[in-house]
Amino acid sequence: MSDTADRIRIRGLRLATRVGVPDEERAAPQTVAVDVEIVPATPLSGLGDDIGKTVDYFEVAEALKRVAATGERKLIETLAEDLGRAALAFDGVAGVTVEVRKFILPETDWVSVTVVL
Repeated sequence: MSDTADRIRIRGLRLATRVGVPDEERAAPQTVAVDVEIVPATPLSGLGDDIGKTVDYFEVAEALKRVAATGERKLIETLAEDLGRAALAFDGVAGVTVEVRKFILPETDWVSVTVVL
């Protein structure tokens, strides 16, 4: 992972996905919220306002939507890793942290997992 302090963050990205241990829970898509923190391979200063020199967060978000919509998973840990690997596939991404929040347990705001790749 790069040692730059610069970060690109996507907060509260809502994704429709099929995730859950019981078959019934995966029967229909449910909404999860995702926070992504991207460590760029190069500093963000001095980009000269050139999108080609940075990570396009719109494209990352679109890729994450596609990953979440594909297939089904039992664990949000697996979903978080799949999303992180999709973000890492972009040029200029040196590292990524992904938190997936699932709104499933009664009397809680959410449950979440965080993976660092």
